[in-house]
Amino acid sequence: MEKIKVSIISYLNTSPFVYGLKHSEIIDYIDLQYNTPAECALRLLNKDADLGIVPSAVVPSIPDKKIISDYCIGASGNVRSVAICSNQPVSEIKNLYLDFESRTSVLLAQLLMEDFWKIKASPVSLSSLNDIDPDRENSGYVLIGDKVFDYENRFKYKLDLAHAWKEYTGMPFVFAVWTAVRSLPEDFISLFNKALSSGLANIPAAVSEHKHSLDYCEAIKYLTENIDYNFDFAKHKALVEFWNMVLKLKSKYRSC
Repeated sequence: MEKIKVSIISYLNTSPFVYGLKHSEIIDYIDLQYNTPAECALRLLNKDADLGIVPSAVVPSIPDKKIISDYCIGASGNVRSVAICSNQPVSEIKNLYLDFESRTSVLLAQLLMEDFWKIKASPVSLSSLNDIDPDRENSGYVLIGDKVFDYENRFKYKLDLAHAWKEYTGMPFVFAVWTAVRSLPEDFISLFNKALSSGLANIPAAVSEHKHSLDYCEAIKYLTENIDYNFDFAKHKALVEFWNMVLKLKSKYRSC
């Protein structure tokens, strides 16, 4: 039997999922591939993977997709690992450097800058970590994932984007969802969700297996207090709202 190709993001926030998949019988049926959010999206779009934890903004553009899991990468308040970092207040940001690893966080940042904070900032592609310069004037950096832990203390200001979204909409935010691009047997989906659930029940063990720069207890706190993994009704609703707001934002720029 050909294994199902599963693309997973290689961040600390997915470590419970990785642990659950690696330590359950599902591992015999999958080919687990570790990618950045952007790479994961590309693999699904190109049908190089059958199933992946896909950045939310990309999901509508994937043909023949189906969200198959009860779990996601989400936040109901501060997420900590998705932020705009700067040494000036947000009102003084004129150039917004955009993380190269995820389209979702970039769109969320641009949406909040324009619609919530009412700030016009020029988007600049951040091609590598070497381009991050805290001393650059009137500049902010959209940073995501584990790199935030390494860079957050180099900046005076840090705007948590999930917290800002909650302030703006009153909703939680969904950063990534488990999405399939082929029909999967119901017994496989059931086994897959069971493996994810098992990983979430073993967060301390998952943290021990993942390389990260946080203190062990701090990492557990991050996964249990900042990340909200349950893809419940409120998050379904929030995801649709985000998609609609992004469509309006894109439509606005196309009409200019």
